[in-house]
Amino acid sequence: MNRKLFIQAITKFIIGVLLVAILLFLPAGSFAYWNAWLLIGVLFVPMFGAGIVLMIKNPELLKKRLNAKEKENQQKEVIAFSGIMFMTGFILAGLGYRFHWFVLPKIVSIMAMIIFLIAYALYAEVLRENTYLSRTIEVQDNQKVIDTGLYGIVRHPMYAVTILLFLSIPILLGSIFSFGIFCVYPFILAKRIKNEEDVLTKELTGYDAYKKKVKYRMIPFIW
Repeated sequence: MNRKLFIQAITKFIIGVLLVAILLFLPAGSFAYWNAWLLIGVLFVPMFGAGIVLMIKNPELLKKRLNAKEKENQQKEVIAFSGIMFMTGFILAGLGYRFHWFVLPKIVSIMAMIIFLIAYALYAEVLRENTYLSRTIEVQDNQKVIDTGLYGIVRHPMYAVTILLFLSIPILLGSIFSFGIFCVYPFILAKRIKNEEDVLTKELTGYDAYKKKVKYRMIPFIW
C-alpha cells in the first residue's frame, strides 16, 4: 500500500467530513439536526468504502481523483462557483433547521436519500468503466475514448449522475431554499462540459468521431 497516498486520502476525507459538519451544524445551532447526520452517513460511509477499494485495486485512479488542481482557467471559475454553491446551500439548510423555514417532511428526505444512493451506485459504475477519470480536465498518456456502458448513452455520464446526487442533497437536508441554490449546478456543469469537450476534441484522438456516435452530452434526447 502506498503510504503517502493513504495519508493524503485520509487527510482529505477527514477535512471533508469536518467541513460539511461545520457548514451544517454551526448554522443549525444544534447537533439534533438529523438530516445533517443522514447526509454525512450516506455521503461519507460509501466514500470511505470506495476509497479503500480504490486504494487496494486501483491506486492510480484514486490518485487522479484526489488531484483537484486545475490547469484550465475556465475550470478554476467552475470550481469556485461550485464551492460557493455548496457553502451557501449547506448554510441555508442549517439556518432553515434553526429557524424552522419550510422544512420538508421526513418521508421526502428519505426518498431523496434513496435517489442519492442510486446515483452513488451509478457513479461507482462510471468509475469502473472509465479508469481515465480525474477531477481535472486533461488528456493522459495512452488515453483512449470510452464508448461502452453508460458512455454509449451519453458522453458525460459522471456529470449526469452528479446532477442526481447534488440535487437530492438539499431535499435530503429538508430544505427547499437550499434546493433553489443547488439548481444552479446544471448551469455550472454546462460551462465545464463546453470547455472540457473543446480540450478533448483537440487533444484526444477519436473524440470527434465519438461525439458524432453519441450525440447527447448528459440527458438522452435533450442535451
